[in-house]
Amino acid sequence: MKVLITTSSFGAKDQASLNALRAAGFDAVQNPFGRTLTAAEISALLAEHRPVGLIAGLEPLTAAVMQGAVAHLKVISRCGTGLDNVDLPAAKQLGIAVLNTPAAPAEAVAELSLGLILALIRNVVVHDQLVRSGTWKKRMGLLLSEITVGIVGLGRVGRRVAAILRPLGTKVVATDVLPDHDWIAAHGVSLMTLPQLLATADVVSLHLPYASGDLYRLMNAERVAAMKPGSFLINTSRGALIDEQAVADALQSGHLAGAAVDTFEQEPYTGLLLQAPNVILSPHAGSYARATRNRMELESAQNLINQMKKSE
Repeated sequence: MKVLITTSSFGAKDQASLNALRAAGFDAVQNPFGRTLTAAEISALLAEHRPVGLIAGLEPLTAAVMQGAVAHLKVISRCGTGLDNVDLPAAKQLGIAVLNTPAAPAEAVAELSLGLILALIRNVVVHDQLVRSGTWKKRMGLLLSEITVGIVGLGRVGRRVAAILRPLGTKVVATDVLPDHDWIAAHGVSLMTLPQLLATADVVSLHLPYASGDLYRLMNAERVAAMKPGSFLINTSRGALIDEQAVADALQSGHLAGAAVDTFEQEPYTGLLLQAPNVILSPHAGSYARATRNRMELESAQNLINQMKKSE
């Protein structure tokens, strides 16, 4: 039985996941392009290899893609958390099981978020650029203990960010549609509405799943304008959560002091934020830490193996 692996770096640092698939009797076919696939490319690979399982990355798994493979494809095992690239209603209708690895990336994404907060409030990237350009000029920074960080979404990642920040003396406020009041009280987090958070926080960090269009461009021009003047915006969730034009305009005007973005609507990214001032851009690397990546790959392989055993 064949398994198609479309996430481009699967097994690059650790062979445990590939070994697990082989031990379970699967022949693993890997992404030949070394990048995120287009719908046409994944359709062609599915037709060529006719796998029973797919270990997926961020490629578009549309209804048409899955319909073309329904005769043989039984399970999609996402190596990662988000499932917004998978047409879930179509998968359900076609009888294709869809699984993910929601717990594995949380620590790595949270730590990247912390790194981006520090880089922004202490002007790390700006100072690097100035020194390299021959300009010996300091920009005044902020301390973690003097700022308020607003977390939008208290899922696994948002909670971990809060848990890291609180012992450092940072005031943490948050908003969530289904708040766990006991957890919030135990961790010293103040619960707010989104408008209250935007007006209060020195740093707004997005940690929301993106499962539907309801959150499309949550941070639109109106909400970016509602942020505290001189504040910072961080997005390590999904690119579709922010309106790039609104963020770029706010950076240009100085309403936002800086921004950091790790995920984009179109990847690889070539958009207008490349020209915006004081913005840190990262190539969707939130989960790309050695231990996390190995765990994600092994979990996605095991999810596929377990699901295939259920269907026998």
